[in-house]
Amino acid sequence: MVALAALVAIIPPPTKNMSVNIIESGEQSAGPTPGNTIIVDSTVASSPFDIGVEISVSDPDGYPVRAANVVLRGLGGVATGTTDDYGNCSLSTASSGSSVSLGPNQNEGTMDLTISTDGFYDFEKTDAVMIVRTS
Repeated sequence: MVALAALVAIIPPPTKNMSVNIIESGEQSAGPTPGNTIIVDSTVASSPFDIGVEISVSDPDGYPVRAANVVLRGLGGVATGTTDDYGNCSLSTASSGSSVSLGPNQNEGTMDLTISTDGFYDFEKTDAVMIVRTS
């Protein structure tokens, strides 16, 4: 029990918020576009497909947040990653082997974004990425 108390004492408490920017996103075969909305045609949406998202994470002073754990989840897909030295992270459902899918009568859906690292409050954004089916 003493060892656990000592471990908890050395983990810094969260003191800052993170600023998160979704730089670009897109369906893997079509390529990315700026922003957090992914447009797919009904042919692509008729079966599971992979998406990619680029994000940037910084502290309140604009400095990059390094080594933050990033999870994008929703519509049956999951993408995970870690921010690099510049606070950037590339997420892809293809690398995790869990593709995204829209139901046969579903024209749109969203994915949630969670980011955590030591010294910062966890960042949670529901509906961070939107996927829209076009005809």
